[in-house]
Amino acid sequence: MSCWDTVLDYGLRSIGIGERVLPRSDYTLCQQFVLIGSGMIWNIYFGVLALGSGFFLATAVALGKASSNPWFKKPSEWFIFLFRGSPLFIQFFFAYFLFLSLKQTFPIFSPFTSAWLGALVVLFLNTAAYTGEIFYGALQSVPKGDMDAADAYGMTGWTRFRRITWPTMLRLAWPGYTNEAIFLFHATTLVYFSGFPAWQQRGDALYYANFFADKTFNPFVPYPILAFYFILLTLVIIGIFGIINKRLNRHLPQETRSKMKLKLNIIR
Repeated sequence: MSCWDTVLDYGLRSIGIGERVLPRSDYTLCQQFVLIGSGMIWNIYFGVLALGSGFFLATAVALGKASSNPWFKKPSEWFIFLFRGSPLFIQFFFAYFLFLSLKQTFPIFSPFTSAWLGALVVLFLNTAAYTGEIFYGALQSVPKGDMDAADAYGMTGWTRFRRITWPTMLRLAWPGYTNEAIFLFHATTLVYFSGFPAWQQRGDALYYANFFADKTFNPFVPYPILAFYFILLTLVIIGIFGIINKRLNRHLPQETRSKMKLKLNIIR
């Protein structure tokens, strides 16, 4: 079988398209690259949807924590504390058994016991908590002079928030938010090692890397391939977020614009 045939058979296997049976012998380098790359589809799915939806909840949580009203402030503080204070893997574990228990009473929760939805909910809440704290710190750092200028122009309420507070908050928070986005995509590898099962042997990139490591007894081929894919994904994220960062800072003089820098995030 040529490498191109392997791409046709296994390129979209992780989403149920192509050959259903995994290779049983003669595990070639091409097969490992193709199947691990196929699994990256799920990692990108979890990362993009959790990051996109968590962005809006994080904004609400940051505003709630910055609010003087205890009905908004306390729930936001406890939400951030709960999801930042517990390991993500434990959150997956408890969420799976919670959804499993709810499924027995309310069948509507049945989809939540699957990784594609249940794990996505956990990642959504987790990144919203971390991002909410980042946004809260940026809100506290919005220059008072900007608020005074908005008051001088007669901006109040939603207009001031939309035109002054929110853009300034994003500009200040963006470098930290970029690191959170990178970590979130890396954290998607925990999904199929938590309680959420892989359906019909269709897992993410780490699932296939672990499969080849077990079958070949050589982890020094599939895991570097996995790292290679995530390094490429990280570079793409940095590039996209760098473009957005330039857009957010377009009004500033060239010499004062904050630049995106690649920093290794060893521990969170």
